[in-house]
Amino acid sequence: MSLFTNKTLLITGGTGSFGNAVLNRFLATDIGEIRIFSRDEKKQDDMRHEFQVKMPDVAEKIKFYIGDVRDLASVKNAMHGVDYIFHAAALKQVPSCEFFPMEAVKTNIIGTDNVLTAAIEAGVKNVVCLSTDKAAYPVNAMGTSKAMMEKVVVAKSRTVAPEKTKICCTRYGNVMCSRGSVIPLWIDQIKAGNPITITEPAMTRFIMSLDEAVDLVLFAFEHGVSGDILVQKAPACTIEVLAQAVTGLFAPGHEIKVIGIRHGEKMYETLLTNEECANALDLGMFYRVPSDKRGLNYDKYFKDGDTERNVLTEFNSHNTELLNVEQVQQKLLSLHYIREELAAWKEKK
Repeated sequence: MSLFTNKTLLITGGTGSFGNAVLNRFLATDIGEIRIFSRDEKKQDDMRHEFQVKMPDVAEKIKFYIGDVRDLASVKNAMHGVDYIFHAAALKQVPSCEFFPMEAVKTNIIGTDNVLTAAIEAGVKNVVCLSTDKAAYPVNAMGTSKAMMEKVVVAKSRTVAPEKTKICCTRYGNVMCSRGSVIPLWIDQIKAGNPITITEPAMTRFIMSLDEAVDLVLFAFEHGVSGDILVQKAPACTIEVLAQAVTGLFAPGHEIKVIGIRHGEKMYETLLTNEECANALDLGMFYRVPSDKRGLNYDKYFKDGDTERNVLTEFNSHNTELLNVEQVQQKLLSLHYIREELAAWKEKK
């Protein structure tokens, strides 16, 4: 952890699943301080007590800041002495963003601009912003706001020297068992004796663990160039396979009820668009999408084009590696949350 030795890391939206994963990964290392920035004092208090019990020897490294990324002044208030930022604050629920799109604009777009503005002013060395596969070919308000967030990240990266503040973005798919995701909902439905509800059996989604999400952010932190979007080559599965994997672990043969596609949902998600493939670099486990470093001279857009395209094609949840039920179950069983829930479920039965 030499990169983080005695450094101060700020996590916006830090009481969420990602912030908890980072604390579990980093708190016991030689990092100096981790600041949790969010607007919910109850979640902060719960997190404070949880880590005081779980990691009493290092819990004092966590500092809590009440604020909102929509409010530039409150963001600036948390920036003094910060070396690095993981920007995870966002509105992430597709239906709520569909019904309240301006709220998504305020948090996901304006909030990101505020965080980057404050970071540049404070001389923060490295900022990694978290995006989503829904930002590629967006069809809903959440994805559109995240696509604009990525544009803000790239544009801001052009305004500051990378040796002063490096700004990168990560884009990933569904994080299993994160707050508000479908697997905890299904487990609750099974516990209540109700059918589990799925939207469309043939729909595909990328799946990754919280640890893999943290790994992607760390890869961007260490290897990204300012303005980059970094993508992990994640596997995927159909919603039907995911449902069968969950019921197979908890209640084999449990009823699965199809309820139909919701507002703003796609049949499959895209992590890398065809257009991005023109310049994307294959880094083994990851793709790197460099930003366009050309200046604002429109002549070149009419005179100079690319005569050769990259051989990469769109990377989506239909053409990536599709996991079967057994493979998804193995992935699920690697999660602490699933193991805990299974143990409690078997004890109860």
